[in-house]
Amino acid sequence: MTETLRLGLVQMTSTDRHAGNIAFAKDMVAQAARQGCHMVAFPEVAGLMNRRLSAEPELIGPETSDPFINTCKALAAESSMWIHTGSTPIAQPEGQKFLNHSNLINARGEITAAYDKIHLFDMYPDEGRPILESKRYAPGTQAVLAQTPWGPLGMSICYDLRFPQLYRTYAQAGATMLFIPSAFTVPTGRAHWEILLRARAIETGAYVIAAAQTGTHDDGRETYGHSMVVDPWGHVLEDMGTRVGLSVVELDMGLVEVARSRIPSLKHDRDFR
Repeated sequence: MTETLRLGLVQMTSTDRHAGNIAFAKDMVAQAARQGCHMVAFPEVAGLMNRRLSAEPELIGPETSDPFINTCKALAAESSMWIHTGSTPIAQPEGQKFLNHSNLINARGEITAAYDKIHLFDMYPDEGRPILESKRYAPGTQAVLAQTPWGPLGMSICYDLRFPQLYRTYAQAGATMLFIPSAFTVPTGRAHWEILLRARAIETGAYVIAAAQTGTHDDGRETYGHSMVVDPWGHVLEDMGTRVGLSVVELDMGLVEVARSRIPSLKHDRDFR
């Protein structure tokens, strides 16, 4: 396993068309390449953030023809960097609903892993209309552990963060990193974002990498920002606040084994009833 990962963490305010997000992604990857990054991590809905997708289905196609995913493949090959696409909506082969879809792309521009968001964000706030991701999206059914030079990477998206059993399963299968690209709402971000990310890192002894959306979007939504990297002991290595751009963080992968040897809780499961 390669001991150090130089990671480019991206925070953005995605637009409701692919073109603006693609232009931003090209800039971020170019900056990351100049700073010697090995991998770039984008947030949830990096390719397209548009709550009107049901009225504009022509924007969404399958993975093979998605313009954001194909751009990321080309950028990875050109820069010789790995790219985690965060997520972007794609069409299912069958069915009316979309998938909230994530890819890991290697330094040759090849998709090495694909994940569809398992847990969909349905929220009923005290004020305002419910937020119902399940109206437009179908849930994924497969947990995905991707292999990288820096150790296995557990894939997830945003609301998955609230389901710790997913991350424990990844960690017990050997994951050294947990990727949680997100687009948290402002109220839930203020209340829960940092504490949940730190909890997942502490519980698993793994790095948590959470690129996030920030600001006010074309479709009127507001997102919390605060893209974070948390180390295996629960220390916050990076918090980007609400700024748009790139942050470069070096991860010492040896700290995963250190944390797990101090508190080997992943080996201490007991049956109960």
